[in-house]
Formats: sequence, C-alpha cells, structure tokens
Amino acid sequence: MNVSKIASYCCAGLVAGLSAVAGSIYDIPIKTLEGKDSSLKPYQGKVVLVVNVASQCGYTRQYAPLEKLHRDYKDKGLVIVGVPSNDFGGQEPGSPTEIKEFCTSKFDVTFPLYEKVGVRPGSTQHALYQWLTGADSPYPGPVKWNFNKFLISGNGQLLARFESKVEPDSAELKAAIDKALASR
Repeated sequence: MNVSKIASYCCAGLVAGLSAVAGSIYDIPIKTLEGKDSSLKPYQGKVVLVVNVASQCGYTRQYAPLEKLHRDYKDKGLVIVGVPSNDFGGQEPGSPTEIKEFCTSKFDVTFPLYEKVGVRPGSTQHALYQWLTGADSPYPGPVKWNFNKFLISGNGQLLARFESKVEPDSAELKAAIDKALASR
C-alpha cells in the first residue's frame, strides 16, 4: 500500500471520529458491559444521566442513590447510564463480569451499564467523553474524578454537569432532572 492510500485511510478514520464527536450524542458508538455494539440512541426522547462509575472509590456509595433515582424516575422518562472508568487511582480494575456482579450484588443496580472507557483527555478518551467535555461542550473541561454526572435532554443536548460531590439525591440534581423532564 502506498503512502497516499495510508494517508487517505487515516484521514477517513479521523473524519469519522470527529463527526461522531461533533454530531449527535446518539451517534456515538459504545459497547454494553456485555460487549455488544450499542449507543445511547435507544434513549433518544428520554432524559439521560451519564455517570462515570467505579467500584473502589469513596463515591462508590452513590450507586445506591443512583439506583433509587433510576427506580423513582424511570417511568417519568429518565434513564441513568453507568459508564465504568479506571482513570482515577485504578478504582475500577474489574472485568465486565466482575463489575456487573459487584453492581448487582452490592447495590442491586438495574440501570444500564456500558463498557469501561477512558474519560480523561488523551488518546484513550472515549468519544462519548470527548463530546461531553470537549471544547464544543457547553460544560467543557476534563472529568476530575469518578461519579461526575452529565444531564442530557430528550433531544440530545447537554443541559448540566455535576461534580462527584453532588449526590444523586441532592435537591440540585433532582431539580435539574425535573426541569428536563418537564421540557421534553
């Protein structure tokens, strides 16, 4: 293969990656925790709370109020999406099977969990987090720790971002969710 063909393939891949980042959040591919190809498209029209989760973090206890939030709001149109990450202190070292077992046995998690991804800027940052935190985001800047929360409207707009210390059952987060649900 000659250099111009290699450059052509590289550029095509780069353009495809950039369009996924710049386009709709629903177009970004992400695998389920079971390794199946997926995206957030099944949740289009619903309010989505994306949370980078980890099983060995001081904030891991937030799984319980996240699950309660999921159960209290799922029939109203909220979907909580857990996205494991090992980017902070190696606090999510588990395999997909271990993550699933931990979440279900310790916290009875029933909300969707996706593949473990990189959330920090750099070569391993997943396109979902490029979209959520990149320069074109209304809330740009790197994720600083586990259990950051991103609230997405029913039409795929990033509405709010909450740092780890904002509890899932806080009045602040619930008010933002209620407002998003009322607007969909």
